[in-house]
Amino acid sequence: MSTIAELFAARRAQAKKALIVYLTANYPDPQTCRQLVLELAEAGVDLFEIGLPFSDPMADGPVIQASSTAALAAGVTTDSVLELVSDLRRAVKQPLAVMTYYNPVLQAGLESFAERLAAAGGDALLVPDLPMEESYELDAICREKQLDLIRFLAPTTTPERMMNICDGATGFIYCVAHAGVTGSSQPVKNEGPMIVAAAQKITKTPLAIGFGISGPEAAAQAAAQADAVIVGSAVLEKLKCEGVAGTMRFVASIRQAMDKGVGA
Repeated sequence: MSTIAELFAARRAQAKKALIVYLTANYPDPQTCRQLVLELAEAGVDLFEIGLPFSDPMADGPVIQASSTAALAAGVTTDSVLELVSDLRRAVKQPLAVMTYYNPVLQAGLESFAERLAAAGGDALLVPDLPMEESYELDAICREKQLDLIRFLAPTTTPERMMNICDGATGFIYCVAHAGVTGSSQPVKNEGPMIVAAAQKITKTPLAIGFGISGPEAAAQAAAQADAVIVGSAVLEKLKCEGVAGTMRFVASIRQAMDKGVGA
């Protein structure tokens, strides 16, 4: 059983849902990023999704794009992200997943990237611009390296593709709550519960809702449906505006709302 599978099994036994937080690697700077992960690890975050910045992040909204641009300008590279994962692995017990796009993985070499991520102590890889139909090579390599290659479901996923995506999925399945990019400031239809309800009929792999989780109430509502909630843009916005202390208060409020079922 993988580390991520063990996490979800433990949360189910406790009748709790997992909280996944996305952070752009070494943003706003390496020291602050590391400090935030260590403090969040003590505040109830169950899994960290570490973003490896890419110059053309097609799934990311303005908040994550801005953090990625700043990180790239500050010199963040694939090497430095893997060094961060290795450093965090020695400091926290929570699973660590790297989220990036296919280009950096391809540039590094599929096997080399997966091998280095596993050696650094990573547990999973997310590549949102890699269609399932073209992922078999990377999926096989990740399985060999004992990494979960996380698959995605979206509002546009057809029932047939959902069957294929869920078949053999490991770790968790990322359920994109609305079409578009992360952190949308415009009202959008939340289709996360619909996707989760459909997927629950065909898979036992844990389901996580992401995109549009803006605060405690939205997180509690998502947690009432899914096995996990993913928060990214809202956390980075708090970090930019209120620093580590404000971010900690915000994440603590989300954890509390999820545990109490506020808004469910």
